[in-house]
Amino acid sequence: MSTPPRVVAVFGATGTQGMLMLFALLADGTFVPRAITRNCSSEKALKLKSLGAEVAQADLWDIDSLKQALSGVEAVYGVTDYYDPKNVAQGHNSEMLLGKNLIDAAKATDVKYFIWSSLPHCTRVSNGKYANVYHFDNKANVDDYLRESGVPHSILYTGWFSENLWKYNMLAPVPNSDRLEVTVARYDAQSPQYFTWVEQDLGQCALALLKHYEDPESEVLSRTFYAVSAKLNYTQFASILQQALGKPVSFVSSQTTGMQEMDDMYAFQSEFGLYPDTAIPDPRLINLGVKFHTMEEFTQEIKGRYA
Repeated sequence: MSTPPRVVAVFGATGTQGMLMLFALLADGTFVPRAITRNCSSEKALKLKSLGAEVAQADLWDIDSLKQALSGVEAVYGVTDYYDPKNVAQGHNSEMLLGKNLIDAAKATDVKYFIWSSLPHCTRVSNGKYANVYHFDNKANVDDYLRESGVPHSILYTGWFSENLWKYNMLAPVPNSDRLEVTVARYDAQSPQYFTWVEQDLGQCALALLKHYEDPESEVLSRTFYAVSAKLNYTQFASILQQALGKPVSFVSSQTTGMQEMDDMYAFQSEFGLYPDTAIPDPRLINLGVKFHTMEEFTQEIKGRYA
């Protein structure tokens, strides 16, 4: 009798985090990845299907569709997108409601393990100083709901995505010069940042948890882990970039991103730090076999983008 496939449902499947998670699952081969998307006919969804992933339709606002998509699923990788226009239209708490819907559907379909991609609660950590960073607080509120749900789980915290350099044009040439600048709003040059190289490190962190959650000695269940590749300040990061690119690179703290919530997010990170009391990289994930990459390795890998 053949062993049934070990299906892992990945939400946010066509976004940065979800798609790279699916690539990691496909490359590893232990699990069958199921990409959950609102539109199974989109170009990204069809690409995932061609690569060997299952593709299922569901909407986080529709619990019945979630239950159907989670049929036969062993584990879930849950991530939500606060800035999706459909979600923004539902108000500041929309992401929290979506996370709760997903947990309720996972519980109803007897999902064996749930990984929730999360961030710190800015309002709590700052004692109310930064109370408008909704895309952080919503995720952290879902942490609480997940812990109380009874669903076997781990919470996986992420850092500042290294890929932001080009996705948001945060490393850009200075006009009429050979210099480059890393620009981040409202960030002190000496304050640490917590970097996650999503392409190389996030997937292997989740895979390590998936492969060990059934082993009590690994102490994976009901724990919080940190998928953070490196901790350094932006001045140090600029220096690493300069070495790799062979061009002068400096850090600039700008006044604003043009969005108040994003400005507050960076000000919070600069003042309080994402994970100030945490060993980085997470030694527990290293013990589970994760081989984190350095920012030196990251800059060598991406230097062709800035040749």
